[in-house]
Parts: sequence; structure tokens; C-alpha cells
Amino acid sequence: MIQTEQLTKQYGELFAVRDLTLKLEQGDIFGFIGPNGSGKTTTMRMLATLLQPTWGEAYVCGYSIYTHPKEIRRLVGFMPDFFGVYDDMTVLEYLEFFAAAYRISGPVRRRRCEELLELVDLAFKRDAPVTSLSRGMTQRLGLARVLLHDPQVLLLDEPASGLDPRARIEIRRLLRQLRQMGKTIMVSSHILPELADVCNKIGIIEHGQLIVNADVAEVMRQVRQRVVLHIGLKTPMDQAAQLLEQHPIVHQVDQRDGHLVVTLEQGVEDYSELPSLLIENGHRLHLFREEEVNLETAFLVLTKGITG
Repeated sequence: MIQTEQLTKQYGELFAVRDLTLKLEQGDIFGFIGPNGSGKTTTMRMLATLLQPTWGEAYVCGYSIYTHPKEIRRLVGFMPDFFGVYDDMTVLEYLEFFAAAYRISGPVRRRRCEELLELVDLAFKRDAPVTSLSRGMTQRLGLARVLLHDPQVLLLDEPASGLDPRARIEIRRLLRQLRQMGKTIMVSSHILPELADVCNKIGIIEHGQLIVNADVAEVMRQVRQRVVLHIGLKTPMDQAAQLLEQHPIVHQVDQRDGHLVVTLEQGVEDYSELPSLLIENGHRLHLFREEEVNLETAFLVLTKGITG
């Protein structure tokens, strides 16, 4: 659905995007992560045919961004971080205005607008002025607008920017629904842990260059060098720590906040014998869990905070 080959945008000496190569299939949700100024918006604008690359190639739904921009625009919905709304329109009038621009007319237009208001949970605001909407509602209205022409590909630039926790949850729910509908979605965000919940692939871009492009699970594996376990006991911790330190798969044992933090040797994934060992030696467990590596941790490990 989206394929780029050494896609580059240069301004004088500055490379906003440099040699970006990636491939997304139908139904992918691609989380595009990077510091401000790293090239996320520039990439999306090139894919939406709103910005001409300096060199390189990109295909959207099989069409080249150079030779078939009109075809691509019919198949793509691009939602920028901030977009204007018309002050003197109601929510329904706003959608109908843009539906008319897409040449959707008659009863089909009204039905399409009503369906999308239901999808984004704004049907109860259909007759409210656009200017009365909260930031979260405005973002959902913007998402409804880009869905009017039923695009196959969605480019969403910071859709959760500035939203409260409830509004972010609603945006995540919408993204999952859109994936179930077969949409291919590229979404950028600084709310890193939440992207891991909805994306199956992520890309980390820094200084205009894509430094990571993989499945979410693969990125986590790259970051985690050793498994770390948190163990809570109802028996003396010192004795349990000494017992665990003697085990060959254990690299280090620390005490933190009333429980043990056990770091395993590099490459060890199977630690099923450890709880049995503790129980057999008279220890009672109330906590035994593996420390998770989240997307925020991965971002901090894999980037250096460099921008253009």
C-alpha cells in the first residue's frame, strides 16, 4: 500500500528526510516516532503529494507520487496536526461541505456524513457549532472528514496531540476500528506507550533518517538485552537473594522497594525453574513478574535526541 525507496527532501544543506525506505501492507498500523524536527511531517506531506521530494521514489496503492498525484489523493486521507474549521458551520454542515468537495451528492452525502458521525461518536453533536467542540471532539471531527471519500490509506500527523486521557483512549479505539475495516494507517505521535497498543509496526526517525523499521515485538527484542524479574516474598529476602545468586542463569540480584530485582544472564528467556526453586526452599511468593520494556524505553535507547 505504501512503499518508499530512498525518499529524500533537502533544503539547502539540510536534509529534512534522507534516503527513507519502507514498505507497509494493507491493514498495517505504522507508528512513526521521532523528536520534533526529525522528518515525520515532511514524510507524510510527500506521501500525500503535498510536497515534492528532492529525489527518491514513493508509491501509494501502486501509484507513483510523481506521475499519479490525483489518483493518490483520491485514495489517501491526510490529517495534519492542526487544521482549520469554519466558524459559522455546524458539525453536520462542516462534513457535508467537504463531502460536496469530494463530489458526493444527494442522499448518499447525508447518509455518509451521518455514518461517520456515528463512527467517531459525534452524532449527538451533529447540530452543534464547530467552534463549540473540545479539542478531542475537533480531532474526531477531523478524522471523520478525512474518511469521507473512504480512503484506503490514512496519514495521521499527531492525532492525539493535546488531548486529555479520555480523548486519547477514544482515538485509540477509532484506530483499531479503522484497522478492522482494512485501512492502512501511518500515525505519528509523541505519546509513545500508547502507540504500542495499536500499532503492529513502528519506525523511529532521527535527523531525517529512519533508524528503526520493524514489528513492535522485534523492536522490543532489540532493546532488551537481559530479562529482569521482580519477585516479592513473605519470607526473608536476604536468604532468597543468596539462593538465587548461586543459580547459573542469574546475573545479578538487587533489593528494591521491598522486593527482589533479579537480572538474568544475557540470552536467557526460560526462567520457569526459579519460582519452583524458591518454593522448594520454603519461600512464599506474592509477586513474580517479568519487567516489561515499553515503547518509550525503546525510543530512549535507540535515539540520541538529534533533530535536523
